[in-house]
Amino acid sequence: METLENIVYDELQVGDTASYTRSLTEEELVLFAAVSGDVNPVHLDPAFAANSMFKERIAHGMWSGSLISAALATVMPGPGTIYLEQSLSFKRPVKLDDTLTVKLTVASKNPKNGVTLDCLVTNQRDEEVVTGEAKVIAPKEKLSLTKPQLPRITIETANG
Repeated sequence: METLENIVYDELQVGDTASYTRSLTEEELVLFAAVSGDVNPVHLDPAFAANSMFKERIAHGMWSGSLISAALATVMPGPGTIYLEQSLSFKRPVKLDDTLTVKLTVASKNPKNGVTLDCLVTNQRDEEVVTGEAKVIAPKEKLSLTKPQLPRITIETANG
């Protein structure tokens, strides 16, 4: 069983960093479309995407943004964090099988347990994919929790 531990406000220091990594699979791309309702054919239709400026299917920009949310919720500050605000700048497309790494850096500590974090998302070639800034309320109470086990969700595809 994996454990999730937070970093409370008093432990956080300006300059602290943490990272979170995840790869974009076909299944995740389709499930994100289903959950978000964003069925833009540039994400789902290979023939349509081939005629786009990207020449192939790309991930939803908010899939990359959701990785920032996951990093804040599970890594730094971690469980108990309240997400208040996010700016995002999309720098380049994310393609199937890309592996993204979110790097969070504490930029400032603010009143009432507020923390501002710089967010950098890079791909496996260390190219910037997304940059931005998050504002959160960091937890005050130290937590160590068993990571919830999510159900395995599978999709039916035309390929089987």
